[in-house]
Amino acid sequence: MKKYRDKTPEEVIKLVTIEIIERAIKLGKKKRRDVFISKTSGGKGINVEELNPKTEEGKVNLEKFMTPIRRHYTFNGLGSPEEKNSINWRVLNLPFGRRMLLVFQVGVSFFLKGTPFKNKLYRWMGINVSKGAEIMQLVWLDHFRPELIFIGENTVLGAFTRLTVHAYEGGGKFRYGLIEIGSNCMIGAGTGMGPIKIEDNVRTLPGATLSPYFSRIKSGSIVGWNPPNVKEPKG
Repeated sequence: MKKYRDKTPEEVIKLVTIEIIERAIKLGKKKRRDVFISKTSGGKGINVEELNPKTEEGKVNLEKFMTPIRRHYTFNGLGSPEEKNSINWRVLNLPFGRRMLLVFQVGVSFFLKGTPFKNKLYRWMGINVSKGAEIMQLVWLDHFRPELIFIGENTVLGAFTRLTVHAYEGGGKFRYGLIEIGSNCMIGAGTGMGPIKIEDNVRTLPGATLSPYFSRIKSGSIVGWNPPNVKEPKG
């Protein structure tokens, strides 16, 4: 989306978070629920009503809350799905039309090869794909908030790789964060990751799981595992 283009990851997650806060205030009033946002994955946090950007006090509180900007945030208090006044976390995140369009676009992207057209499709979705990146078939880039994904120049994402910017933890609680992959990285087929910062020239071996084990991977690292011991038969 245009409003996210040419912005830093920190600027983007701030915009996204404010959007969700505004929707949480609206839905909270409609459902008569208290919705909270936290800077950590475990804390209860602060009532979104206190961060209302449409009031002077709320603007001040919001600026304090967003300083410094974090790489991930957690919403809770939405209620379990069986509660009559619960708030669906998907509805809180995005309007219906935008969600359905993104689902369709992700479905189409599964079967496209790593071509410039595929990169254009991802950029249209809001994903920050830099020049020279190659994204293979059946890669899943999270449609929850695609603008939170940043892929550097000349980086390759192998087939079946999964980038997930969010996690739903049940009971009306979900969290989300930034995924940043640097330039000249080789992400092996089947690599899985959540919110993370991967610096330049990193290589992951096929099938590696990065999150929640890593929050940051330094430049030049190779990520994988020791190969299993092989006991060859005698004779």
